[in-house]
Amino acid sequence: MMPHVFVYGTLRCGGRNDIARYRPEPRFIGEASIAGTLFDLGAYPGVVLGGAQRVKGEVYAIEPAVETALDVLEEVADDDSGEYIKRQVRVEVNGQWFECLVYEIHPTRIAWLDVIESGDWIAHAARGAASFSQPKD
Repeated sequence: MMPHVFVYGTLRCGGRNDIARYRPEPRFIGEASIAGTLFDLGAYPGVVLGGAQRVKGEVYAIEPAVETALDVLEEVADDDSGEYIKRQVRVEVNGQWFECLVYEIHPTRIAWLDVIESGDWIAHAARGAASFSQPKD
């Protein structure tokens, strides 16, 4: 059985690292959300799992080769000292439950970072890009 992954940042559809660019191509399962707090790391986000807030994302079925590539992208270390820690979460998509991998930001990396209150990286990044394109007075 192929593993599933919940993506919430640049790996989402239309993101800078859109997961569709990986091969073999991941299979889209659906949109979903998980309990967590989303932090703005500048060029990408990080999630801390749990709590009352929701983080928007997408679920994909992936081949093991894609999981390996994602581990490299997210700088996962076997001793959990990397930038992200690979976790498992249970995610509901259209009434069906999936055990999903999710990449949680290492807790030492979030000090002083801004929380993305909407829980939606794509919308947050689009607002940031729009503010950069606005003419200054």
